[in-house]
Amino acid sequence: MKILITGATGQLGTELCHLLDEKQIKYIGVGSKDLDITDKMAVDDYFSKVQPELVYHCAAFTAVDDAEEEPGKTTNWDVNATGTENIANASEESGATLVYISTDYVFDGTNDNMYNENSETNPQNEYGRAKLAGEKAVANIMNKYYIIRTSWVFGKYGKNFVYTMLNLAKTHDHLTVVDDQMGRPTWSRTLAEFMLYATDKKISYGLYQLSNEGSCTWYEFAKEILKDTKVTVAPVTSAEYPQKAYRPRHSLMNLKKAKNTNYQVITWKDALVEFTRQIDL
Repeated sequence: MKILITGATGQLGTELCHLLDEKQIKYIGVGSKDLDITDKMAVDDYFSKVQPELVYHCAAFTAVDDAEEEPGKTTNWDVNATGTENIANASEESGATLVYISTDYVFDGTNDNMYNENSETNPQNEYGRAKLAGEKAVANIMNKYYIIRTSWVFGKYGKNFVYTMLNLAKTHDHLTVVDDQMGRPTWSRTLAEFMLYATDKKISYGLYQLSNEGSCTWYEFAKEILKDTKVTVAPVTSAEYPQKAYRPRHSLMNLKKAKNTNYQVITWKDALVEFTRQIDL
């Protein structure tokens, strides 16, 4: 099977490439310098030459606060909405299966219970709106697709909250982290493995939600990251730490559908332990 990975130089794409390398599975990986997914003609031309049978669409604009600039006209929309539509159209034309990664930010975070795949979406920031537009494009265009919503991604190959905390700990004795936003951390390795599992096991097409098991606030996440250091971490409210983009207060996604495929989901604490073993602290 001819496999194409977009966003192959990003955090998730790099993780997926390494996973496929480990399994000695051949693939073609492209970054933004290799393929501009916002250019429909370039995408169509590339797909007509490569003729992929399976596309892991990892390319994304993930600078959530930057996405608030000029809503609807930023790189956020160009990549996450228009770019995803271009990839979906080209994938369908090639008869390929598409795996698209979305986000918990498609929800408003006001639900005290967990969000299911069929829960009402109501994104409150531009990043979430663009990613939801990408979801709709994939679902409307594609016949063979997986949409996988995830959250709070951390991993070895990119900028993320874990690295931020570890780096701050080198120069600070005291840190403050918001304690009124609840979610599920996701190790990029766990997500990459589920992406491969879904296509390898040929689970039913459609929408899934995948993160590591368990939940926490950003403050609790930070405390766990820094538990073996001398740094003290104190909780603050979101109001005390203003950001351009709204963050959902309670964005726990139900993982039942993904787990019902017999995919084994480890806890975020266990994932964090495995991750920290891989990096040079």
